[in-house]
Amino acid sequence: MSRRLDRLNDLLREEVSALLREVKDPRLVGLVTITRVEVSEDLAHARVFFSVLGTEEERQSTAQALASAAGFLRRELAHRLTLRRIPELHFVPDVSMERAGRVLDIMRQLARERHTPAGESP
Repeated sequence: MSRRLDRLNDLLREEVSALLREVKDPRLVGLVTITRVEVSEDLAHARVFFSVLGTEEERQSTAQALASAAGFLRRELAHRLTLRRIPELHFVPDVSMERAGRVLDIMRQLARERHTPAGESP
């Protein structure tokens, strides 16, 4: 990936994060974090990865809210940024933190089992 795309990804992540504070949608519940943005080579599309601290229901309602706010966010980005083309925003749930948590849980469980002598319960 080029350095220009890396800078654009970072800029869009920061701006979308800031703009989310202005979105007045009751479906945006819990702590929403924009984890990363991946802009296509032709700058036409951007995948915006987000994570939500909350229940599965809150994650789903947040995904719906972000999808419906995409037009507003894109319009606001056009006002804030000096780009010829503002990419179309596609919001994607980022489950990497959940996966990392599960891996850590498995590692802790294995460590406990390893330190527990055979025949004893932990």
